[in-house]
Amino acid sequence: MKIAVINPNTTASMTDKIAQAARDVSYSETEIMAATSSMGPASIEGYYDEALAVPGLLLEISKAEKAGADAAIIACFDDTGLDAARSLARIPVLGICEAALATAAYIAQRYTVITTAEQSRLPVEGLVRRYGHGQKCNVRAANISVLSLEDPKSNARDLLRNEITSALNEDKTEAIVLGCAGMADLVMNLRSEFGLPVIDGVAAAVKHAEGLVALGLITSKRGPYVHPATKPYYGQLREFSPQVLS
Repeated sequence: MKIAVINPNTTASMTDKIAQAARDVSYSETEIMAATSSMGPASIEGYYDEALAVPGLLLEISKAEKAGADAAIIACFDDTGLDAARSLARIPVLGICEAALATAAYIAQRYTVITTAEQSRLPVEGLVRRYGHGQKCNVRAANISVLSLEDPKSNARDLLRNEITSALNEDKTEAIVLGCAGMADLVMNLRSEFGLPVIDGVAAAVKHAEGLVALGLITSKRGPYVHPATKPYYGQLREFSPQVLS
């Protein structure tokens, strides 16, 4: 099977990290098709970045489906453009936040998401409630930027560890969910260091995607995920007209 892993920001080094995390857990017969958005912000931190990342993401989803992908993963913990992508595509499209929270619920009754900055914490809290985890899950911000995770000279990893320690002491958490795709390479070291389950959403989404494909499931086109009606789009969004993307 082929699984497309889409980085909806434009930082290629982050895509490389995400792709490796996906390949590390995928079945040997699964092909990981990694892609970086060709337009939009270098990182997604808050509502404005998220909104402007969606057009580039949708282009990559469309390309992946045409290239034969059996499922697609949006590798941003904000689940950027997830509903729009599901409306566009027939293949299953997964968000790493939704997949990570579902995975955490299988193995713990209390879990904490550690995201990057405060402007990302509130959007993630909204997703936690939407996905039905509000009574089980806390969300914390480590007060780091997404791009600092790419800089080995930054103190981002120390701040992340400090926030995990606070979650253990104050939340009495039983599992940690890493709230940024840019943290994917840290999961094994953090599991060993803290001695509890640490969940990376990219890896979780890959395993969920493999399961959906094995079950022969596609995105329902009845109800809210019906394909968008054919109509012209104008101006700079002309190429996003549904008849062009589909």
